[in-house]
Amino acid sequence: MLYTILIGLVIGIVAKLLMPGRDPGGFIITTLIGIFGAVIGGFAGQTLGLYREGEPAGFLMSVAGAMLLLFLYRQFKPAATA
Repeated sequence: MLYTILIGLVIGIVAKLLMPGRDPGGFIITTLIGIFGAVIGGFAGQTLGLYREGEPAGFLMSVAGAMLLLFLYRQFKPAATA
């Protein structure tokens, strides 16, 4: 469980670095986006036959899934202006 949270955090951070801009979420949202992005990206990549479990391409698909979720999150929850 802790491993999943740490990997989710790393994936969420990488997704945020690749998609610069103001985000309405903090540490917990970043972690959740990373975890759910990894699940979505991993499932999609394996279902499409792009790679098997444990291959490095899984990390890239996880980041792509997290970036998709981050994009959707930004569309539905705009950042507050100060």
